[in-house]
Amino acid sequence: MNELLATLTEALTDEETYLQAALIAVSVFAGQTGAGFIRRYLTILKQPPADATQPTLRLTIYQLGRLLVPALTILILKISSELLLNPESKGWLIVVAITILVVYAYFRAINILVSNQLAARALLMVGIPLLALQTVGALPYLTSILQSIGIEVGNIRITLLGVLRVTIFGSLIFWLGRISNATGQQAIRKQEKLDFRTREVAAKLFEIGVFVVASLLLLQIMGINLTALAVFGGALGVGLGFGLQSIASNFISGLIILLDRSLSIGDFIELEDGRSGYVTALNMRSTTLETFEGKDIMVPNEMFITGTFVNWTHKNQKQRYRVDFSVAYNTDIRKLVEVIKEAVAAHPQVLSGEQYPIEERPDCEIDSFGDSGVNMFVEFWIEAIDDGKNRVGGDLLLIIYETMRDHGFTIPFPQREVRILNEGEAEIKSAGKK
Repeated sequence: MNELLATLTEALTDEETYLQAALIAVSVFAGQTGAGFIRRYLTILKQPPADATQPTLRLTIYQLGRLLVPALTILILKISSELLLNPESKGWLIVVAITILVVYAYFRAINILVSNQLAARALLMVGIPLLALQTVGALPYLTSILQSIGIEVGNIRITLLGVLRVTIFGSLIFWLGRISNATGQQAIRKQEKLDFRTREVAAKLFEIGVFVVASLLLLQIMGINLTALAVFGGALGVGLGFGLQSIASNFISGLIILLDRSLSIGDFIELEDGRSGYVTALNMRSTTLETFEGKDIMVPNEMFITGTFVNWTHKNQKQRYRVDFSVAYNTDIRKLVEVIKEAVAAHPQVLSGEQYPIEERPDCEIDSFGDSGVNMFVEFWIEAIDDGKNRVGGDLLLIIYETMRDHGFTIPFPQREVRILNEGEAEIKSAGKK
């Protein structure tokens, strides 16, 4: 206790302690002034984006701008302490200040960049002690102790330091890879000057590149020599070629689909088995179709290369449909045709008017002569798929029914006429029996 009080008294009476305190105060002031100057001339750091509720790259950069003050303070403090303090001085107060600033900056950075609470807590629990130990110079002693603790497995020595290093830095690498992948793909898909398929191919290749780089970095951290994996990689490649043919085929098929422009996000696809839906995602292994019932169909990409399918909206959104109905034989067909065409053309989703070619306007024709009436049909074009939220066909059936009812046209129903032959002879035979 006496030694601690003596050390504290010596530190408080030492002139260099007050010099360090003055350097810290000046560095903090200079850091705040410099950060304000930078924010004044950088718009991205000066004010937040208009929609600050959505996580974007611009919002992240703006939030990271809050770290300017501790970063500049640490930089100024390091430079000033090297220039003004005695090289033989320990500078304990400077070390404490830098440690606090580094821990503070790390804490703020994790809160800004990591949205998952569990991951943020893990990074804080591991990172803060490591940064504090590194700043005060105690980390090398700790690593030497952890390096000495280990077990021998054949010719391989597994140390506690190696396990912790792989766990910590491996988790950090894959977390950074996931963040980089999401940010990079978002930036690529925002390039409106590029074709949609070009953006998708670039995004997929970027995702593969991030995964490969992360894997190589992890192997380096584990201390595995990449050249030693050449023979193993060749054998593994042959095994993958036989065992994972389907995965490789689907991956290559996905790239071909993007390049040959046979599918796009938003296309309406009908498969050979009758299932259909809108393309909502083009993934590395499969393509997602969303049906009108809200279900997702995961279709392997290979099916779009080796099989046949119908792309209803490949060239444009215009589609032609027909609605069938019947009228009585005593109907004025010519008058009915004009009335029905006018009623169908009034639907807001049906293409009609002089701006469209005559072959795309509603048309009503005779289909055939049925047992009970004349079978008619109406052809029409719309810029959508007639199902799901549109249901134009159902609307038109109701419109046709109301139009025929209002104009006095009759919808036929099956009728049968029964005739009794030789009615007189039948009555005589009936009377004779009586």
